[in-house]
Parts: sequence; C-alpha cells; structure tokens
Amino acid sequence: MLHCGLDLDGELLALVAASHSGEDFHVTGVRKVLASAGLTEDDLRCPPDLPLDDNAHREMIQAGEPADRVHMNCSGKHAGMLATCVTAGWPTATYTDPGHPLQLEIRATLSRLAGEPVTTVGVDGCGAPLLAISVLGLARAFRAIVLAEPGTPERTVADAMRAHPEWTSGTNRPENMLMRAVPGLLLKSGADGVEGFALADGRAGAFKIEDGAARGRVPITVALLRLLGAEAVPGTDLAALDSLASSPVYGGGRVVGEIRAVALPSAHADG
Repeated sequence: MLHCGLDLDGELLALVAASHSGEDFHVTGVRKVLASAGLTEDDLRCPPDLPLDDNAHREMIQAGEPADRVHMNCSGKHAGMLATCVTAGWPTATYTDPGHPLQLEIRATLSRLAGEPVTTVGVDGCGAPLLAISVLGLARAFRAIVLAEPGTPERTVADAMRAHPEWTSGTNRPENMLMRAVPGLLLKSGADGVEGFALADGRAGAFKIEDGAARGRVPITVALLRLLGAEAVPGTDLAALDSLASSPVYGGGRVVGEIRAVALPSAHADG
C-alpha cells in the first residue's frame, strides 16, 4: 500500500497491518484512516463482527450494541486498502476483488517478498483475497522486511509494527507481550493457527498448525524463538517468555494439565 501511495506511519500504519482486538483506540484509529480519505465505515467490505478483546466484547453486548464492520479485527487493513485506492484513483467499491489493481499489487509484492509465486487465491474470513504461499515463503517475507533498508516501505511497516505492537494485536494479546519482551521482534498471528515472525538480525520462522486450532500457537512460537536463540538477545525479558511457554488446561475448575511444545527427533540426519 505504501508503494501505491498510502501516506501513513506510526500507530495508524501498524493498525493497517493488524488483526486488532477491537479496543476503543483501534476503532478510533480505523475511523481516522477512513476519514483521512473522505470515507466512513460504511465503505468497509469486511463483515460485521464483535471485538476479539473480552472486555470490549462484553461491553458491546451489555450496551446492546450490534456487531459492526469497524470492530472486525481486519477493519484496519480494509481501511488502509480503501485509503490507498482513494490516493491512487482506483475504485473503492470493488477493492476486495482479486482482479482489482490494488489486489494485483499486493499479490505481486507478496510474491516478491516470499521469493515464490502465489499458487492459489481464495477468500479470507474478512472478505479480502487470501493468497496461498508456503510457510517457508512466509518466513522469507518476514525476514525480507526486517532486513530492508531504513526508509523503504517494507522497513517502515516493520518498524511501525515493532514500535506499536498493541496496535497490531491488542493490549492483552500474547503477540503484544512477545514483541515487547524480545527486542526487535516482528511477529504476526493469523487465522487457523498461522504464525510468522523475524528477529532484528533476520532469523525468521513461520508455521501452520495442521488442524487450525490456535491453542498451541503461543507455546510453539516461544519454543521456536528459543530455538533461534532469542534468549541471548540483550534485554530480552525471559520471565515474559517463560509465562507464555505453556498454557494451562482446566478440568473441573482446576488446572489438570498444560499445553507445551515438544521437539520430536528429526527424520533427517542433518536436521
């Protein structure tokens, strides 16, 4: 989007790269992005939804407020796409069409960063085109943007996300906690058990949990960060990593087990 003329930075650019929790500051930010382009939330094509954040979710229900598009977790991305279309002079009503000029630019950029072609185009839960690449390609893309030259669009996005991790996820999200715990970490979670990340020096990883369940995502992420040596990064808050390395399993109102990552022996002698 920055390559196509989008003029955002800081918190609002991080929001455009977000799967946000629908907290008040997220919603206010989405409306700011839309207003900057002379648009409103009625122009969004993402579906109505309630916030991911438990407190914000509860408050909307208690207030009798219906689900709406601006609280949907991808509304920041959609607002950014709309603002880009206004800047570039492209139609806004069809911005989620895979053949739209913006979507063709996004597809080309993703292929370049991933070092491989997009093999399939589907439809994401938010209604935008869903672009299929390998998990290796996803890791390459994260590596590419953290190693990009300062001031380039790629590096500008990475820096905005790292400076404002609560805007790319949420105040209480583990993504925010991890990015604040590990200096220079760029991390983004996706639907159906997808995760991608890169450390400041370009060490990167990505994975997809096969059954799509998200419950193992954070322990796996912590295990991979440690495997890549994140604990050795100066200033790393090891206590924060420890707190996210496993998650409890409850039964009968008490903890009866835990979810944690366990490394299996490699099938290849060279690892």
